[in-house]
Parts: sequence; C-alpha cells; structure tokens
Amino acid sequence: MLGQEIVSTEPMTGAVLWRGMPGSVDEEVGIARGSWAAWAAQPVAFRIETLRRFANVVQGKYDEFATLIARETGKPLWEAKTEVDSVMAKVNISASAYAERTPQRRMDSQMTGRVALRHKPHGVLAVLGPYNFPAHLPNGHIVPALLAGNAVVFKPSEKTPATGAFLVQCFHEAGVPQGCVRLLIGGPAEGKALAGHADIDGLLFTGSARTGIALNRAFADKPEKILALEMGGNNPILVWDTPDLSAAATLIVQSAFTTAGQRCTAARRLIVDERLYEPLMIELTKLLDRLIVGGPLDDPQPFMGPVIDNESADMLQESFLALMSRGGRPLRHMQRAQDARPLLTPGIIDVTEMNDRPDIELFGPILQLIRKTRFEDAIIEANNTRYGLSASLISQDPKLYDQFWANARAGIVNWNKPTNGASSSAPFGGIGWSGNHRPSAYYAADYCAYPVVSSEAEQARALIGIGLRDG
Repeated sequence: MLGQEIVSTEPMTGAVLWRGMPGSVDEEVGIARGSWAAWAAQPVAFRIETLRRFANVVQGKYDEFATLIARETGKPLWEAKTEVDSVMAKVNISASAYAERTPQRRMDSQMTGRVALRHKPHGVLAVLGPYNFPAHLPNGHIVPALLAGNAVVFKPSEKTPATGAFLVQCFHEAGVPQGCVRLLIGGPAEGKALAGHADIDGLLFTGSARTGIALNRAFADKPEKILALEMGGNNPILVWDTPDLSAAATLIVQSAFTTAGQRCTAARRLIVDERLYEPLMIELTKLLDRLIVGGPLDDPQPFMGPVIDNESADMLQESFLALMSRGGRPLRHMQRAQDARPLLTPGIIDVTEMNDRPDIELFGPILQLIRKTRFEDAIIEANNTRYGLSASLISQDPKLYDQFWANARAGIVNWNKPTNGASSSAPFGGIGWSGNHRPSAYYAADYCAYPVVSSEAEQARALIGIGLRDG
C-alpha cells in the first residue's frame, strides 16, 4: 500500500517544485536483485567508461542541475554549481581509488604455489541520502558502488526528491542499466523498510547521528551486511596566537555559516584565546555586517540562503533561546529575515559560563563561543564531545598545531583552514558519533567490495608427510 504523496517545496518561496507518490521497497529491491549480477560480470573498464558517460551527461545538464539544487535546497546558485562539479569529478576520483584500494594482485611462491587477491561486489546496496547535499553526498556512495559492480537502491531525502530523481535519470541516460540504479521515493517509513529489507547486502548512510545510531542497532545482528555510517559533528574551531584576525574571521564564517550551517563539517563551537576575544569579535562583526543572506537565485548572489524548511528554522530559533535561558550570552542574535520563510541570519552566542553545555549538532547558522586562557584547556574543550568529525586550528605557531593534531579527536584535523570543504581525493569520516570507522570519499572503495584471497595451482599436487601408517 502506497503512503502519502511526497511534495517538495522551495525553501525560499514555498512554491511546489516536485511531487510524487512513495515507491514500493519490495519492488525496487527485487529489480535491483535481478539486475546486479549482469552488471558485476562486465569488465571494470566497461563500468568505468559507462560512469564517465554519466559525468558527460551531467556536464550537458550543468545549468539545469545546478538551478534545481539551488531551488530545492535554498543554497545559493554559486554553491549549487560546486556541488554539480563534485558530482562529475567523483567518477575519475573513484576510478583511481578503486584501482588503489581494491587491486588485483598475484603473488608467486615456489613453496605454496600462487596466491591471488581480487575483490567482489556485495550485491545490492541501499543508499540513504541527505538533503543538504542531495546530489554530491549520495553520488559519493553510488558511483563507487556501481564501479565495484553493485546495484543500488537509492532513497533521497523526502525534502529533496527532485534532485534525487534528476541524479538517477542522469545515470540511466548514460547507459547504467535501469535495474542497477533504482530510485525509491518515500519518507522515514520507506527508509526504515529499505534499511531492514532482507534482500539488501548493505546500507550506505549519510545523515544524523540519531538515525545512524538506530541503524547501527538494527544491523547489530546482521554481521553479513556491510554498514557505512556518515553522521554529523559538533565541530570545534580554535583561534590561538594569530596576528591576522581578519583572516581568522573569514575562516570562522566559512566554517560556521557556509550552506547556512547545514554541513556535517560546519563549525559549531568557536574556542578562542581570552586575549583575542574582543578584537576577534570586532573583525567578525565587521564581516557579518557585510554578509548577504538571501534567495538562491538572487543577484547579487548571497553568501548563504535559507535553511531547508520552516520546521528546521523554528527548531533552530528555539535552540538559540534555550542556550540563552541556560546562561548563554548572545553576541549576535539569530533573526528570521522573513516571518513566513526559513531565512535566518547568522547567530553567535557566548556559552563560556554554561556549566552543562549540550553536546548536540545544531544543524544551522548557530555558532557557540567559548573563551579559554590555556591552550591545553582549549584542546580539552575541543574534545568535549561525543562526536569526532572535524576540527580546525587557526594559529601561526607550528608547535601548537603539532600539539593540536596529536590530541584532537577527529577524523579531519585542519590548520589555518575551515572545518569544512574536505577533498574527495582523501578519505572522509570521523569517530565517535560521527561514523562507524567506514570513511567515505576516497576510501569508499573499501566498503563497496570485499577482498577474496585464493591459493591457486595449475595442477593438483598433495602429500601427507607425517602421521600415516606404512602402507
């Protein structure tokens, strides 16, 4: 029985962008199950060439794709274009990663014969995508999964189904068999049913820690299935011993407020040397006063657009008030630029005096500031989280960075760079509540195929040299 219609609206205008009925989980998994073996039997060179055609199809639809992403997510068009760029670049990056991470090797030995190492696809992999990067992040699972020979059932976020449908259409136009990339439209019920389906061989997930932990529990008695979790972060950015506070302010704004703070790598906590606090706030204020917040297709282009919907905006405003009620001191109030739409301005709140700071991911333009007098205490504060995705230090002192790198608990540790903007040519993932030690991006090849080791000989020869009676 099909559920309620899925309707996607533009965050900035409220206009209906796309609508469709939820799909059948059993049907989509069944089609993928019946299709993957023929795809896996193709040479890897064939699969790579097919996916390169996919990149060409995306290139031919570049402006259409970017505009759709901008309208459906609310992110500025310039940023949506960088997402389309990442979708195309993923193919060559994944091909290189597959060759490096899942190679075929033969090792000859006079004593033991020949040992061969090869890799096999898992079969049918489910992909659950998020709304903040509705093309790039699921594509980061889908391309390496297809390249390895798997079939994919992809359920986009119910908040961004139009982008998900467009992405799948590009795969099909490029010649990826329709049975090997299946689009499952639906909400949480369909996502839960897909994750628990008996006929999937694994799940590749990007989303919140709450959902990821629930999936981890659900897979606890299914060791035969691969589970790769890409979750959120309560990421720190530290400012310590740096003379260029204007550059520091720029890095902070890029870290905390790009994509309206809707990135898993966004800086949530600014930890600053007490001596730099006042001059840094002057520079931050000057920059934020110039920041354009507006619609995705506005001219001039804004730095950031709205958050995904009014429900999210309401929750973020309530969270800001909750921090104030618990002792937080607002340095820059987060305001609703339009009453009826989820367009929020950046908010900064000093939570230094809060004794029990909540360890949660506030997925939006809220930055919590914490003042410290000792660098060792700043590192302790940076690690004061169950998450462990991204951390960044802004400092001119290499020794401080060495200390920070050695002690920071995160999968991404940066120096004089934003907390976000990770390269697809490197592994991407975190520890703690940020993932389950299955880093994606360049290392996605690791969870899309499994190694098979074979001892081989051209002719059967065997001898038992001890433990036999005389014949």
